[in-house]
Amino acid sequence: MTRIVCVGNGVLDQVYEVDALPRAGVKTTALAFREGGGGPAATAAIAIARLGGNAAWWGRIGDDSAGTFISGALGDAGVDLSGLAVLPGARTVRAAVIVDRTGERSILVDRSGLPTDASVLPYDNLSDEPVMLADSRWPEGSEAALRRASELGLTRVFDADGGNVDMLGRLARLADHIVFSQEGLRDLVGEGEPEEQLRRAAERFDGVLAVTCGGSGSLWWIDGTITRVGAFPVQVRDTTGCGDVFHGAYALGLAEAMPPLEAARFASAVAAMKAANGNGWNGTPDRASVEQLMKMETDR
Repeated sequence: MTRIVCVGNGVLDQVYEVDALPRAGVKTTALAFREGGGGPAATAAIAIARLGGNAAWWGRIGDDSAGTFISGALGDAGVDLSGLAVLPGARTVRAAVIVDRTGERSILVDRSGLPTDASVLPYDNLSDEPVMLADSRWPEGSEAALRRASELGLTRVFDADGGNVDMLGRLARLADHIVFSQEGLRDLVGEGEPEEQLRRAAERFDGVLAVTCGGSGSLWWIDGTITRVGAFPVQVRDTTGCGDVFHGAYALGLAEAMPPLEAARFASAVAAMKAANGNGWNGTPDRASVEQLMKMETDR
């Protein structure tokens, strides 16, 4: 089993469950609180490992308690941490996550405690890796890693989850599978209906393009045609991390030689089960439960 390299952020999530997302200026009492792992690339790596894949995380943490927690949880899940940089005196990324009873969430992230320098990336030649997955939340590291993977002709998945327009454009041009969140697609091409936004993106970038649309599923631009891949119906508990596990599962599907739309359906099932389970990294589904969900939907 060859590795899937996930490049980007790992985060300590501090999650508050509430009745409803609070209005500005109002004090709200939490129904529950928990801490757990998060971050796009790290969560994708957890999902790949949980689904039976071989994941590596290339990221960075501080030498603090949050960093120790994240690296410990990833190591326990079987993620390869040989590309992890522990930076003395740095502060690991943290996020305050507020989740309401419908599973919707609002997130406040502090990334200011870590330097953005990509020189901490390992110098593996990557020649035996089938897929690289990079997020938009550590753009310097993702750009360096995607450029190296592009030179080697590897499959490159970009998790385009928002940010600076110029940065999104640079990273997207280095990938051959660009999977946008609705926020990321809007940041890049402006407002509009998702189908039209995807067409505008396709005028600028080559390869497979997609946008995830929550409970509406996802839209895929492949060879000039837009195809919708439906979401799996579940009782949603918490949508935090659903997009991240989607990207990880999609990258794993590609590594297993699934066609893009088959990999997308697999990723949709993983994201649906994550939404139903909630509970941070501990709620990441395993392969057997995902395949059971897919079979149940096929048999309907």
